[in-house]
Amino acid sequence: MLTAKCISFIGGGAICEALLKGILDKKMLTPEQISVSDVNPERTRLLSEEFGVGVSTAVAAAEFADILFLTVKPHIVAPVLQEIGRQIAESVLIVSVAAGVKISTIEALLPGRRVIRVMPNTPVAVGAGMSAITKGKYATESDVELVNCLFSAVGRAVVVDESMMDAVTGMSGSGPGYVFVLIDALTDAGVRVGLARDTALLLAAQTFLGAAKMVLETGKHPSALRDMVTSPGGSTIAGIQVLEDNAVRSALIKAVVAATERSREMGRDK
Repeated sequence: MLTAKCISFIGGGAICEALLKGILDKKMLTPEQISVSDVNPERTRLLSEEFGVGVSTAVAAAEFADILFLTVKPHIVAPVLQEIGRQIAESVLIVSVAAGVKISTIEALLPGRRVIRVMPNTPVAVGAGMSAITKGKYATESDVELVNCLFSAVGRAVVVDESMMDAVTGMSGSGPGYVFVLIDALTDAGVRVGLARDTALLLAAQTFLGAAKMVLETGKHPSALRDMVTSPGGSTIAGIQVLEDNAVRSALIKAVVAATERSREMGRDK
C-alpha cells in the first residue's frame, strides 16, 4: 500500500514524532521516504538524528510528498497552505490532524484536493492512541484505508462522519485527561488505606490498563466483566455502591457532554 510513497510532515511536534516512531518501527516506510519541516530547526535536527528522516523547508516538503501531513497548530494551517499551496501537486493526499479545522476550510484553500481529517489522542505517543478518521469530498475509500493503516501504527483507528468529530474530541480526545484524574484519585485512595504512593500508583495504572485490555480483547460488555468480579455481599459491590451514590457515572457523562460542547464552540470561533 505504501510502496514508493513519500510522506512529508509540516510540523514536527508530538503527533509527528509518534507517527514517525510507529510507522518506522512497523517498517511501513523507510526513513528515506519521509521528510519533516518545522519552523524550529533544532526540532527537525532532533527528529532527523533519532529517526534518520529527511529535513526540508515547508515548500520542499510539499514538493516531496505523495501524502502531506499537516501536524501544526490549528491557527497555522491557513498561513501554511497559503504559502505552499502552489507546490502541492493535485495528486497529493492531504492529512490534517489540526484540531477543530474543518475539511471544508482546507478544501477552500486547496480546491479539488483529497483531504482526510484525523483526531488522535495523546496516547499515540506510546503506541496506544485512539484516532478518528473522516474523509473530505474528494477523498476516496482507498485514501481512508491508507490513513487508517498509518494511524493503526500508533494504536487504533475508527472512521466517523465529520459531524461526529466534536463528540470524538469530547470523549477520546479529552478522555485521557479524565482517566489521569481517576488514576490519580485511585492512587490517593491507595495511600489513604496504607499503601506506599509508588506502589499505589503502579496498582492504579496497571488496573486501568488491564481492565481496558479485557474490554478490547474479550469483546464482552463492561457490565458483564464487572459482574465477573462482583461477588454477592463482597468488597467490589461495596465499592461500586459508593461510586453510584456519588454519581461518578453521571459525572463522566457530563464531562464528555461539556467537552463536546466546548469543542463545538471552539470550532465556531475558528
